[in-house]
Amino acid sequence: MGKSYPTVSEEYKKAVDKCKRKLRGFIAEKNCAPLMLRIAWHSAGTFDVSTKSGGPFGTMKHAAELAHGANNGLDIAVRLLEPIKEQFPILSYADFYQLAGVVAVEVTGGPDVPFHPGREDKPEPPPEGRLPDATKGCDHLRDVFSKQMGLSDKDIVALSGGHTLGRCHKERSGFEGPWTPNPLIFDNSYFEVLLGGEKEGLLLLPSDKALLVDPVFRPLVEKYAADEDAFFADYAEAHMKLSELGFAEC
Repeated sequence: MGKSYPTVSEEYKKAVDKCKRKLRGFIAEKNCAPLMLRIAWHSAGTFDVSTKSGGPFGTMKHAAELAHGANNGLDIAVRLLEPIKEQFPILSYADFYQLAGVVAVEVTGGPDVPFHPGREDKPEPPPEGRLPDATKGCDHLRDVFSKQMGLSDKDIVALSGGHTLGRCHKERSGFEGPWTPNPLIFDNSYFEVLLGGEKEGLLLLPSDKALLVDPVFRPLVEKYAADEDAFFADYAEAHMKLSELGFAEC
């Protein structure tokens, strides 16, 4: 049985399409795709399946959520995006931030992630402490992504591949450096780097290395390193699921 999405007006759909075009140009010009992907992920990744709270519902614009430790630097994303959002008052922030993440993947050469509009903004941010901790291993990844969010092992590995974009900043996360040689290109190089071992100038977090020692995760790492098409297909599915946590009913 497929998901049931809310019905939005033709005017709303046209605004989504126009906003997507604006975001393409803006993200390409500013080279800010990693930051846009991060705000989308961190907005959605607070969902808790047991309480049906948190999730991709526009609360990242609130100072309280931006103050969460895992969100250091995302005030920059909110500030950069606001002039575009002002052009589309009909759109919810919830849809807008997720659309920015979808476009970030697209303009850097990644797969087309399906986007369904209709998320409503929620008034209150989720509590601190729901996002993954990069210093921990497989059990923690499953606690956050599987038990809390309801995602699968395959989703965990595919989403980890999103680290092909971007870099860590010491003042934000305590870590420094990019995961891949070209952090503005979305490809399967994260998995190639991961299997190749640590290299000077590139970063592997404890949560990245953990994928290599798990009997379920490692075969997926090897599969995606060898087959970019397979990675793109699974990534697009996992990203869509993450962006719709708590949104569309089955």
